[in-house]
Amino acid sequence: MKYVFDPAVLREVAHTHLDLPLEEMFPAIIADLAERYPGLIDTEPEWFLSNAGGAMGQIAILYASLREYVIFFGNPIGNMGHTGRYRWAADDMVILDGEMWYFGEGDLRRQEYRRGESFHLGRGQAKSYRMVDGAWILEYARGGIPTMLPFGVADTIFSTLDFTTLIRTLRIYGRNVLRAAQRGRF
Repeated sequence: MKYVFDPAVLREVAHTHLDLPLEEMFPAIIADLAERYPGLIDTEPEWFLSNAGGAMGQIAILYASLREYVIFFGNPIGNMGHTGRYRWAADDMVILDGEMWYFGEGDLRRQEYRRGESFHLGRGQAKSYRMVDGAWILEYARGGIPTMLPFGVADTIFSTLDFTTLIRTLRIYGRNVLRAAQRGRF
């Protein structure tokens, strides 16, 4: 089964709108993706909080299935955390605004990514990251997406105890998966 999304197309769409203020950039990216991927993009995504890997941000799911997701992720004040290590999934990110720093095992220096730059986290890889004074990304993951969920909800279950966010996370992800399945996308 082939994947729906092409990371190169997602990067191209993001780059097309980087000169816009955030309040205009997000709707422009959504509209562009909805045109390129008809019937698949949630054109009015809900934002919800996310506590994962020791970091807090917010997410808007543009598309989610059992094999792929496309989201906006970030926050306006900065954070630091763990990317997660996903044996069955890989992640591609485009920095839409702000700056992100990463380091992995054995790295003595950080890797810095700024607006318009891309970052790939391969299967089985993990890094520490920092959103310096706030940052926003367009993130695309492909592979066994349900295997990523324990990482995505563990901090909420065992630390923040924010069950409202947990329920919203599962509801919004589930709704998107069902929408994708109705279109024959798993």
